[in-house]
Amino acid sequence: MSRKADLVIRDGQVVTPEGIVTGDVAITDGTITAVGGRIEAADNEVSAKGKWVMPGGVDPHAHIEQMSGMGQWNADTFESATRSAAMGGTTSVISFAAQASGQSLAKTVADYAARATRGAMIDYAFHMTLTDPTVDAFEADLAALIGAGHRSLKVFTTYNIQLADADLLRIFKQARAYGALVCVHAENDAIISQAKEALIAAGQTTPRDHARSRPPMAEIEAVERICRFAEYLDQPVMLFHISTAEGAAAIRTAQERGAPVWAETCPHYLFMTEEVLDKPGIEGAKWMCSPPQRTATDQAALWEALDADTLALVSSDHAPYRFDETGKLSAGPDAGFHQIANGLPGLETRLPLMFDAMVSGGKGGAEAFVELTSTAPARLYGLQTKGEITVGRDADIVIWDPEKQVTYGANDLHDNVGYNPWEGRVITGCPKHVLLRGQTLVKDGTFFGSPGQGRWINRRVLATQPTGRSTQEPAQ
Repeated sequence: MSRKADLVIRDGQVVTPEGIVTGDVAITDGTITAVGGRIEAADNEVSAKGKWVMPGGVDPHAHIEQMSGMGQWNADTFESATRSAAMGGTTSVISFAAQASGQSLAKTVADYAARATRGAMIDYAFHMTLTDPTVDAFEADLAALIGAGHRSLKVFTTYNIQLADADLLRIFKQARAYGALVCVHAENDAIISQAKEALIAAGQTTPRDHARSRPPMAEIEAVERICRFAEYLDQPVMLFHISTAEGAAAIRTAQERGAPVWAETCPHYLFMTEEVLDKPGIEGAKWMCSPPQRTATDQAALWEALDADTLALVSSDHAPYRFDETGKLSAGPDAGFHQIANGLPGLETRLPLMFDAMVSGGKGGAEAFVELTSTAPARLYGLQTKGEITVGRDADIVIWDPEKQVTYGANDLHDNVGYNPWEGRVITGCPKHVLLRGQTLVKDGTFFGSPGQGRWINRRVLATQPTGRSTQEPAQ
């Protein structure tokens, strides 16, 4: 006689890789053991009648317990950030192990692993942020860490942690040799510097001027350059937080050439425009991020790029800073845009915002929502037990109430930021019950997780593989 399931989720609309089925999902020892139809034997049951049953969200871009490029700690610990993520339906996150100047990569990853082990309440992995390739044993550490399952790297083309083109090419070659994906914050630093200096000289330094300080051309040029680097060396690249129509078009063109290029965007580019920065006094600082929000035309182009698979996924780019002297206002209440930390919270709101638009609002539907927010990030980044409701996967599951409406308040999130950038927005559809490996994390708005219950995810292989082609001339 077969063992009873530990838990059966009954009578939900289940989004699976094969389509939407109405039926049951069985869970035993934290793993999905059956999907669809009627499952009789179970020790415990949860009714999902009239509800959506979807895989837990996978957010592959979040800054947690991290020092910024401006030398400022962000507001969230692993405990507060992952609590917030779970409340919004996210059960796996990839955050950053950010190298400090002079620090070895081995020490960097060990430090962040200790923080996550102590506090994380959902499962997690790391992108290694590379800022100082001159440290001792850089390539040896890089090879060892990639081999150990840390298979994504982060590099910048701007800020004081930017890498020169020669260093970028060298890291691309190393990533190609050892089997890693390179993720890029792609903006042209010289264009930004020129625009910023002109605005400061003219005394135009309010938060609303931030958008003009990072012109669309800064993104466009850097995206095109990185696409060419990827094509030249046949090194898979993920372009982060695409914000412009022209950036998305450049990616599409590169993909049509066969370049190994993938890209993402974020809810603040899909649902906000630069007008959000135009607030009284310095209040617009709450919404400052880089790249900045753009125009309604860019928004439409980004949605089209998601529909066409030019953009593969939607991440939060959670970058939490409080609106006080510990965060956004660390340079004082009259700080200029160039003195204000960039970023806004998003771990908790990413999924509800996208569900409201795509499922409740019909902008793509339930299967596309799951693909962009869970399945694609799990597949592309090598989270092989995540992102799908299918037999053998971890039982990371969210039961969504499609009827529940919520109006976001001024400070109703569960992170440590102190404000909600979506205050006043009404969403339809909310997580009702969130499971991590079969255990209840959230139920009816109550959080049940505990610090340290999250597990590190060993990413042995990625879906973002080289093409086998390169435009690089072979050595003579």
